[in-house]
Amino acid sequence: MFSLPLRDDARLRPLETWHAEEFAAHLDRAREHIRPWVGPAFVTDDVDGARATIRRYAERQATDGARLYGIWLDDVLVGGVMFTDFDAAWGSCEVGCWLEPAAEGRGLITEACRALLDWAFTTRGLHRAEWHCRADNDRSYAVAERLGMVLEGVRREAWPFEGARYDKQIWGVLASEWRAHRP
Repeated sequence: MFSLPLRDDARLRPLETWHAEEFAAHLDRAREHIRPWVGPAFVTDDVDGARATIRRYAERQATDGARLYGIWLDDVLVGGVMFTDFDAAWGSCEVGCWLEPAAEGRGLITEACRALLDWAFTTRGLHRAEWHCRADNDRSYAVAERLGMVLEGVRREAWPFEGARYDKQIWGVLASEWRAHRP
């Protein structure tokens, strides 16, 4: 029902359980590309796993928590954005994203994250938002910079992946900063 245009050929929509087959097909295209950068529970291998991931977010959204949205480019699911954490009582959230290779370089993630942050700050009245990423994920921290976030710190070797540990960057933006520099 809800659909927000990001561009003429791209839309942001809630990712719901009835999208499980489409989400699984998308993950088949994206899996190896996104695996190093997202949590292991997110990158599922089949329709049941895709459904379970969407259901986890739906259950958290039902308690005013995390939320999950897909990005459709020319009516094909190519990625998405989410509130990996959303706590209205504390006035804070964490935004995350993923995208398959064919959709990169079009500004879709930045626009979709702007929509989420605008809603969090303007409609919900949150005070701060965070962005967490591996320190070697240039594309991810470039989005944080484009969103006007500030690098607040680095958690050394906090991101385990395939037997190695990577540094994790924490970026943040306050509601007052967002309003002052809102595009």
